[in-house]
Amino acid sequence: MKLDSSFTINELKSPLEKFWTLSGQKIRMIEESFDTQKGAPVFTEKGKYVTRGWTEWTQGFQFGSSILQFDATGEKDFLEIGRRNTVEKMAPHLTHIGVHDHGFNNVSTYGNLLRLINEGRIEGSDWEKEFYKIALKVTGAVQATRWTKIPSGGFIYSFNGPHSLFVDTIRSCRALVVSHQLGHVLQAENDVKISLIQRAIQHILSTVRYSIFYGKGRDSYDTPGRTAHEIIFNTNDGNYRCPNSQQGYTGFSTWTRGLAWAICGLGETLEILDQIPEADYSEVISKTDLIKEMSQAAIATSEFYLAHTPTDGIPYWDTGAPNLHKMGDYLNRPADPFNEFEPVDSSAACIAAQGLIRIGNWLQESDPERGKKYQQAGIQLAGVLFSEPYLSTDPSHQGLILHSIYHQPNGWDYVPEAGKVAHGESSMWGDYHARELALLLQRIRNEEAYYSFLNCVPA
Repeated sequence: MKLDSSFTINELKSPLEKFWTLSGQKIRMIEESFDTQKGAPVFTEKGKYVTRGWTEWTQGFQFGSSILQFDATGEKDFLEIGRRNTVEKMAPHLTHIGVHDHGFNNVSTYGNLLRLINEGRIEGSDWEKEFYKIALKVTGAVQATRWTKIPSGGFIYSFNGPHSLFVDTIRSCRALVVSHQLGHVLQAENDVKISLIQRAIQHILSTVRYSIFYGKGRDSYDTPGRTAHEIIFNTNDGNYRCPNSQQGYTGFSTWTRGLAWAICGLGETLEILDQIPEADYSEVISKTDLIKEMSQAAIATSEFYLAHTPTDGIPYWDTGAPNLHKMGDYLNRPADPFNEFEPVDSSAACIAAQGLIRIGNWLQESDPERGKKYQQAGIQLAGVLFSEPYLSTDPSHQGLILHSIYHQPNGWDYVPEAGKVAHGESSMWGDYHARELALLLQRIRNEEAYYSFLNCVPA
């Protein structure tokens, strides 16, 4: 990615205004036409959101988007859409024992609503606050039950089973963090109390130690900062076996959305560590050592992203995609979503941009030069995403950010024309994270309260 220091956050004033106008239009279209009885909207085909019956991991993004829209604009009908749908439709996600996505679905809905009450943005009765709190306590505990022990600790296993650690789940750990901060624990046989923050920290450490590479010779493809989508463990003895991938090309290349999840999850966790008493997790690791490991991972992944992304910061779907070599010197020009060889993934950029800004903010004291670089990258990425050809200006298209990719290996993404790659479509997670990015930048620019998921817990 090529950085341009002349592009500042002030350049985003008009793009943000246009973004939120279009965002509201898309939310209303989906609310009026999409039948949630058929499942959750996952991605668009020919401009219309459709389901994909793998898991319903995107429903919280749908309703959470309305809550973020209200947060950014103050338009109360969006608050009503988000609140009503959360109350009526999100309960099954609280007790869903088959997924690792609780932090996505439930912190994005119940968490955002409680956050707005705590920030004084909306009124909420004591009973409404308790309703959101109990939901957040439950979701963190349920997610924490998906636990595999390994010699160095453990991890929350993916929907593939107890052998499987997904890099995505680092961001879903926020469900455990919120639940813990609300005073909750997981209780097991004989009323044994299990610390949710300790499980969250152990999972983050497993991700940092196994899903992220540091150039130390673990395998022939140990490039510093790259990530593997999935890590496989032997469930009999808990030992590491190999990297793998579900949505990337291979376990030995970097699926860029997985890389983005790592950057975002690390950034938002680093910046809230001071709010969690060290004594709550000191049995696992000291705060000093935790910060050392997490900051090393945050810097490694951020540097890898910047080095392996085209000049505008929009990545192709996998750094090892088999046809990238046919595109020549593709890293030294802007990404081309309309090319004939490999698709870009704008959703990875939406997720990574937020993470880069948060890591950059966190580094301001310890490494201000690097911190400024990451902030600049996130701001520039927003400038690209919030303009064409990525911002969806077609009034009939339900997506907000175009050129998102879901599952290239499975061939699930819509290809609109022969001889071209999948392009022109959106995803619910990409649109939601674009809104989170926009809200974060808007609050920073307007010198308003900093947007953090942990704002849902009173200080």
